[in-house]
Amino acid sequence: MDIRQLNYFVTLAETANFTRAAAKLHIAQPALSIAVKKFEEQLGIVLFDRNERRVTLTPEGEVLLRHARLILQSVHDATVAMEELKGLTKGEVKLGVPSSLGSYYLPDILMGFKSQYPNLKLTIVEAGTETIRKMLLDKELDLGIIHCDHIPERLATEHLLTTQMVAAVHPENDLATLDTIDFKTFFEQDLVMFKPGYFHREYIDRICQENHFEPNIAFETNLLPMILKIVRNDFAVTALLDMVTENESGVVPIPFEQPVILNIAIAWRKDGYLSVADKAFMEYVKNNRQM
Repeated sequence: MDIRQLNYFVTLAETANFTRAAAKLHIAQPALSIAVKKFEEQLGIVLFDRNERRVTLTPEGEVLLRHARLILQSVHDATVAMEELKGLTKGEVKLGVPSSLGSYYLPDILMGFKSQYPNLKLTIVEAGTETIRKMLLDKELDLGIIHCDHIPERLATEHLLTTQMVAAVHPENDLATLDTIDFKTFFEQDLVMFKPGYFHREYIDRICQENHFEPNIAFETNLLPMILKIVRNDFAVTALLDMVTENESGVVPIPFEQPVILNIAIAWRKDGYLSVADKAFMEYVKNNRQM
């Protein structure tokens, strides 16, 4: 069965007359009669009791009518939804974002996008790069912002920005006067770090592994305000993106002697479906990204 057949069937059931149904459908009455007969033959079921003045549904026809109305309503709703999306009057962008980028890089972009497309919904899921990668692959997210390192084969990416990771210390910490800091000195300090799964931590763990350092991690949390509070009270030092230290008082940034440069991208599944809203968001980000 197809939508046209169901439409003919429902119209005839509601008008109870071939002539009136044909007029409503804008087809010839004999054509409607033939189409309904073929539909019954295809199903192997008689749907209508026919007489000269009126047609009535058989019990089998009553059952089909309930389902047919639901199907036609669903098709109508889907058609309307697609038309709305063409004009971007409805839709949702569900985006996975690490906390630092969500707090310091994206707010202006998100507000600008919302101003341009006020009827679209933005849902931001805060998580680490590793979790975002997994959520993308598991189809829990359509878009995610990740570190451009070890990108799974199934993901496609669009570069967003290049940023730098720096050490962050209290202004009165002995390290605060340094122009740069080497990895050995950094890892000898009491550290407050993001938990595994965040790109900050991925990079730091890789440096430790490559250089056989044993980091002295005194605090471990994914709460950026807590990390900043601990550093501001000189209980530990940390590593943060330079965009964070540029916008936060009470912490001193120190570049690493061997610069830690990070490339950040927006990612999506190569085989995934991107909605019109998703594509509009990606286009907006591309045109408004800060290099």
